[in-house]
Amino acid sequence: MKDIYDTVQDAVAVVRRHTQITPTFGLVLGSGLGGLADTLDESVVIPYEEIPGWPLSTVHGHAGRLVIGKLEDQWVVAQQGRAHFYEGYSMQQITFPIRVMTALGISILILTNAAGGIDPVFRVGDLMLINDHINFPGMAGHNPLIGPNDERFGPRFVGMSQTYDRGLRHLAKNVAEAENIPVYEGVYAAVSGPNFETPAEIRALRALGANAVGMSTVHEVLLARHAGLRVLACSGITNVAIDTIDSNADANHEEVLEAGRIIVPRMTTLLRGILRDTTA
Repeated sequence: MKDIYDTVQDAVAVVRRHTQITPTFGLVLGSGLGGLADTLDESVVIPYEEIPGWPLSTVHGHAGRLVIGKLEDQWVVAQQGRAHFYEGYSMQQITFPIRVMTALGISILILTNAAGGIDPVFRVGDLMLINDHINFPGMAGHNPLIGPNDERFGPRFVGMSQTYDRGLRHLAKNVAEAENIPVYEGVYAAVSGPNFETPAEIRALRALGANAVGMSTVHEVLLARHAGLRVLACSGITNVAIDTIDSNADANHEEVLEAGRIIVPRMTTLLRGILRDTTA
């Protein structure tokens, strides 16, 4: 049975049969945001099922394709949809794409996601740059770095106090200000899903310092930091979290996709500005 390093090399070999481009940026495009990958110039599209070891997404709104091309004059590899822990994959499986993108040569990883707004100031359509996170699955033992460590990927122990690159966050805020895009900074709480949170859980997360909550991203961030990549992550606030049992509202995936009509243009403008102004 092949180990993960050899499987990564097999995946890279498949990608290299399609293109010899060495991308600088990796993009992980979350729910409803995959359309940005369709705008890449000189693009090469590889369905996930063609890549050895690559997990397939089963969630509506995740196309399931790897797209390599040029955006704002930068070579990027875009993950058009992601797999989630709640789909039944292991943490090692859902983070496998980060290993492959790293092996393809990226130095910067930019991740997007759909998130519920815990902070009362948030409104649907707002963007939140993640400056820290609370990894509940990881603290419960579901961590992609558990197991034997392969030094070819990174060190045994990974510091997380400077996880989200300060310079990239500063750049993103400057782009947002120039484009009149409402953007905040805050703490992202990762939960396993697939159920949305109860009102009591929302109140608990708020008390712990979380500003938004979602079911992805932090596991991929762990692998990126393990590999020494610079990381930027941004949440699109798709719903205001419900913190009282007296509310008649309830969260659902349809509102996540519907909010994309507001979020996608803002996120697209923000990401293009970041790529345009970044010196890797």
